[in-house]
Order: sequence, then structure tokens, then C-alpha cells
Amino acid sequence: MAKVSLILDTRKKSKSRITGLYPIVLRVFHIKNRLLGIGHYTSPAGWDSKNHLLRKSAAVNNSSDCQKINAELGDKFHWAKQVVYELGDSIDRMDVDLLLGHIKGRWDTELDFEIKKKVENNISLSQWGSVLIKRKRAANIPGTAQWYQSGLDAMTKFNNGKDIFLYDISVTFLKDFEAQQLSKGNSKNTIGMYIRAIRSIYNSAIKEDQFVPIKNPFDHYRTPSMARTKKKAVAKVKIMDIKELEYEHESPLWHAKNYALIMFYCRGMNFIDLVKLKVQNIKDGRLQYGRSKTGDPFSVRITESLGNTLEFYLKGKQPEDYLFPTNYDGSTKHFQKYKSQRRRMNERLKIIAKDAGIEGEFTTYYIRHSWATIAKFMGISTEIISEGLGHSSLRTTEIYLKSFTNSVLDEANELVVS
Repeated sequence: MAKVSLILDTRKKSKSRITGLYPIVLRVFHIKNRLLGIGHYTSPAGWDSKNHLLRKSAAVNNSSDCQKINAELGDKFHWAKQVVYELGDSIDRMDVDLLLGHIKGRWDTELDFEIKKKVENNISLSQWGSVLIKRKRAANIPGTAQWYQSGLDAMTKFNNGKDIFLYDISVTFLKDFEAQQLSKGNSKNTIGMYIRAIRSIYNSAIKEDQFVPIKNPFDHYRTPSMARTKKKAVAKVKIMDIKELEYEHESPLWHAKNYALIMFYCRGMNFIDLVKLKVQNIKDGRLQYGRSKTGDPFSVRITESLGNTLEFYLKGKQPEDYLFPTNYDGSTKHFQKYKSQRRRMNERLKIIAKDAGIEGEFTTYYIRHSWATIAKFMGISTEIISEGLGHSSLRTTEIYLKSFTNSVLDEANELVVS
């Protein structure tokens, strides 16, 4: 079977007498070796033999557009491999020179095709991203709109403040963006968030027939994986300690304590879902609502503890009234108001955590993680926990449960060895 690879031809006779550089070539092996020049040169120090790319950091490449050249190298290597794949068994009936002819023919054809596609696909990342952002805001999904905007802002800033056409997004471009973000001190979680937003915009343009890619870079680029973060959970006993705290009736801390307990009683309810609740969401002894993030219907049985906490907020209200004073209508117009409410809630949770003897951070999101972790420790299956949280996949739930805190593990060990 024929093999192709990208190499730097460092033979003495190949060295340029003028520049002292060596050519980057496609090596084709089919019974015999043949080298096919690509038209670019560098030194051994400027060539990344592992990834088959020009090194941007090498001084010898300072005058070269490494991003553009690396994209060209990747395309030509891809097309050469595609020729070998398409020829299949028939490749055994031709010699290496005929195979080279087919590869050069494909290069010429694809170059013409690429130019045509660029003319026909003259849509930029910000152009299509703006369409999606407006769509999400109109549908009152401001969180997703903000996610898209954050990705666009980060990518545009990386591109020296200029918009970028979708056809210019390559694997090399994404890797350069990742490297620049790491050099700024951004975490892999933050970088992954930006790139997933860009990937979503890119793939949406394809699905809606706004853009036809020559090669989808996201099929070959690995988005930075989520790094393990400090466990966002507290033990059940600490949740019970919060329940025992006493604050002045109807004070901000009194309400914040109630909200925290209601969220915990409702299987780790998100704060945004809490502030959108209305009296009419209570039906037949259950709290029924649609989750803001996915729209999926939720139904939670009102336990005695939950009922006792809700009793105060139901007095004198009509079905269409908001259940809590921190109400939010879910609109894009009032999204900033909701963010301010969430910030104030988290500020009060810091005080509540300190009063309950909880060390470290404690936010609305910790309540959600705590419910999942406590459920897992009590022997409830991951599948049921996933359903309870409203996750669309077990993988998301497994991230929640990836590691227990030392105190939970110590407690488990006591049960095992005692």
C-alpha cells in the first residue's frame, strides 16, 4: 500500500544555494520513493517534524505567513492521502510516477475548487454569529447569546481586532489561538468554552446551508478538555447546619437561606429556575416547571421540608404571581437584572457558609453539586442522579461526580473498616 508523508528534505543536494534552506516535500512511497516539492523552504530548526508544520517561534520563519503555509501543507497532505484512499486496490497496477501525477492533478483541481468555494462562501464568523445571537435573544435565551458573544470577542481580539471568514478557520488557526490563550494565563476550561462557542457557530452555518467547508477543522482539532476543578460540594450535615441558622425574619439573609434550602430540596435546582417560579407552578402537591437551559419539564414532589419553606411565599398570592420577590421573567431585556440578583445571592451565601462552618467557597452552583454528591454517597445510581439533575447525558453527570472530597472519602472508609 502506498504511503505519503510531509518531510523536510535535508539532503545536501536539496539545500538552496541562495538561502541555505531546505524544501518541504511530500514523500510518496510506492515500491519506490519519490519526493514532490510543495514550494516552501525552512531550516531544520524551523520545521516541526512531529506535527509536520512550520514553527512560528523559529527566527528563520519570521518573514513567512506560517498560518497560511501550514494550512496549505495540511490541505495538500489531506488531498494526497485522499487520492491513495480513492484509488484503492487499483493503485497496485500503477507505478509511483503515475501516482504522483494523480496527486498533482488533485492538487490543481482542489486549488481551483478552493478559490471557487471562497468566493461562494464569503461569510464571516461575526456575520453568522450575530445572526445566532439575535435569534437567541429574541427567544429569551440570553445566557447562550452571551456565550456566543464571549467566543466571538476572544477570537476577534486574537485576530488583531479583525473579523475572520469561516473558510480561514483552520486547525493551525485554532491551535495558535489556544497557545495564545494559554500564554495569557487563561485556563483550559475558559479556552474550551470559547472554542466550543466558535464550533457551534461554525457548524450551525454548515447545517443551515450558509457555508460549505472544504475541510471542517473541528473534525481534526481536539478542543481542550475540561480540567478537574475543586469539588463544588458540601456534606449533608452542613446543609442541615444551614437549616438551623437563624436570621431576622424577612431579612436578605433570611430569604437567601430559604432560597438555598429550596434549591437543595428541589434536586439542586438552578438559581435562574428558582427566580422564574410562579405560584401556578405548584400543582397537585408538586412543583412543576420548565428548565431554563433546556426547556425540559421538571416535576418535584413537595416534601414536608419544602412545603414548610414555601408556605411563607404563598400567602396572599394569585396563580400568576411570582413565588419569590427575586422574580425574573426570563427575558433578554432583564437578563442583567437577573445577573445582579445572582451576584447578591452568592454574596449572601458567603456569609451563610461562614455561619454554618463551611470552609471555602459556597455558591448557588455548589448547592447543585452537593445534591448530586450526597445522592451518590447514599448509593443512588448515576443514571437516577442524571435524571434528577436534568442532564442530557451521563457524561455531564459523571463530571459532577468525578471525585469526592477527602472528608467524604474518609467517612466512607470509616463505614468500610469499622
